[in-house]
Formats: sequence, structure tokens, C-alpha cells
Amino acid sequence: MHDHDSFQSRWLGVITVVLTLGGWTIVPVLIKEFTEDVDGWTSNGWRYGFAALLWMPLLVWRRLRRAGKPGLFRAALAPGLINAAAQVCFTMSFYQIDPGLVAFGLRAQIVAVTLGAALMFPTERAVIRTRGFALGMALLLVGTMTTIGLSGEFGEKSGTLGVVLAMLAGVGFAGYALAVRKCMTGYGSMASFAAISQYTAGAMVVLMLVVGKDSGAVALSMSGPRFALFLFSAVIGIALGHVLYYISIDKLGVTVSSGVIQLQPFTVAALSFFWFGERLSVLQWLFGGLAVAGAIVMIVVQHRVKQRALAERAPEPDRDKDADFADLPPDAVVAMAATHGETQAVFAGEAAREDDDEPEAVAVEP
Repeated sequence: MHDHDSFQSRWLGVITVVLTLGGWTIVPVLIKEFTEDVDGWTSNGWRYGFAALLWMPLLVWRRLRRAGKPGLFRAALAPGLINAAAQVCFTMSFYQIDPGLVAFGLRAQIVAVTLGAALMFPTERAVIRTRGFALGMALLLVGTMTTIGLSGEFGEKSGTLGVVLAMLAGVGFAGYALAVRKCMTGYGSMASFAAISQYTAGAMVVLMLVVGKDSGAVALSMSGPRFALFLFSAVIGIALGHVLYYISIDKLGVTVSSGVIQLQPFTVAALSFFWFGERLSVLQWLFGGLAVAGAIVMIVVQHRVKQRALAERAPEPDRDKDADFADLPPDAVVAMAATHGETQAVFAGEAAREDDDEPEAVAVEP
């Protein structure tokens, strides 16, 4: 019975992570598609505003039930504003360059998370000092910068601006993930994201009203079906995508789930080729693969070092291990899962699965 439940759980994880990757592949292409209909301020205002409305019932229910740790909105302020700044850079980059190049530029997020975590969480330096992690970061940096540098758009004024915006978005999303890890402990992943979304949406709507074309009313000039698709991109990218990703983390673990999501630049570039005719050269695909491989190596090394640390702390079951040894979150969803101990359970589940499958854990040399 246990094996059957485990099999079903893993299949649910596989389905949800594939759906997450699919949704986060489609959304960048849709954002680019609507650049001809609306300006970036309007795109952000409508999409995030609509997504925040979808999350509002959870917050109302939480308030009526007086459930959860108090101070949720106070804690969510900093992550929400950082996310808003990153979102502006992210969306504006699509008005300058194609989706595939944006997706590769966003790999700057993992490097920025590493540097930020080294400053904010001294215990994370044990991960950063390992040879495997350093190798992964080197591959990521070389692969990303070469992929961008080989682009025909890079070097042109608009292309350079687009790449800078994409990389700034990656840095911003890294700051967002670290802010979540720092500020949202104890609030739960769903409630945290719901509250953060309200702040982000508020900033996006204000910016739309102030600087958006016709204060955002230009979006209403789209046909009904096209406007519905415009809003649907918010559902799959901002609302549903996070839920699916969270479920996959719970069922498969951080290492597998975030590793699969690292394939996003390839899937976005492939879809963009069929949608817009965006073409990457053979060298760009090769160095892009190098960047993705580097990101996956970094995630795997984090997992291995984490497991070794948890094994050493096994005699202390009451210790809040996440607080003592905060992960370098690959993204904000992982950070939210970690804020109330759920990532700890995920890692423990991964360790149990590895004990079943492997006679010995693979050690990582520092």
C-alpha cells in the first residue's frame, strides 16, 4: 500500500512539474505576443492585478478564521516591492529582445542568489566553498555570457538594453527569493505568495495608471478572445504556475523539481522559434546547455551538502534545521516552501528515497 501511495505521489509530482515547465514556457512567449497590443506598464498592471484578485479569497479566509501567524502583510512588504521592481525589468525586456534570450539572461538569478546568501546566511558558505558548486557556477557564468554574446541582437542599442533588463530581472528575482527566505518564516507558502502578490499588484496598477498608455485602458481595445488570453497568461504564469510548482516540490523534492525548471531557457527558445522565428545558433545552444548544466550542478551540490549537514544534526530532532542551514533558494517558490519547514520535510523525503535506491550517499569534496 505504501509503495502504491509513493508511486502515485511521484507521478503527481512528475505531472505538476511538467505542467509548471509548460506554463512558464508559454508565458514569456505570450508576454512577447502582447507587446504589440499594450505597453509594458499596462501588461504588468492588468496581469498582476488580475492574479492578485485570484489570491484574495485565501487572504480573506485567513483573516476571517484568524488563522496563521500574525503580521503577514507587514512581513510581505519588502518581498512584494522587490518583486515589483524585478517584474518591471522582466516585462520591459520583452519589448527589446526575443523570449529565448530573455530566459537565458534570467540565469543571472542563481549567481545573484549565491552572492546574496553568502552575505545574509553565513552557514550557506559551506555550500559555496565546495568545488562542485564553484564548477557549476563557472559553467553557468561562461555558458550564459557566451550565449548572450553570440546573439545578433547583442551589441545593438535595443538588444543590449534588453539583455541588461533581463539580467537585472534575474538579480531582482534573486533578491525577492532571499527576502522571502528572510522575512516570511512561519507564514506558509500560499499565504506568503498571496500577500506578496497584493503589494506587487498594487505597485503595478499604480504604475499603469500613472505612466501606462491611456492609464491601462488600451488593453480594452483588444478583441474579447485575445483579452481573455491576455488575462489567462496571468493565471498560468503567476497564480496556477506557483501552485503546481509547489506541489511538485512537495512530491519530488527541491532537487528534481528545480532541476527540471532549469530547462526553461531551452523550452522557451524552442517555442519562440515556432512562434516568432527566433533562431539561436548551434554555438548558442551548446553554451546555453552548458549554462543549464551548471545551474543543475549547483542545485545538486546544494542538496548533497544539505543532506550531510542534516545527517550530522540527526540527534537533535527539535532543532529548526531550516533556520540554522537556510538553502540557497533557486527561486522564490522554493524559498516560500522553506519558510515554514516544508522544504525540510522534502529533503528528508529525498534522503529516504536515496537510501532505498543507493547503498551510499555521494560525498562532495569541499
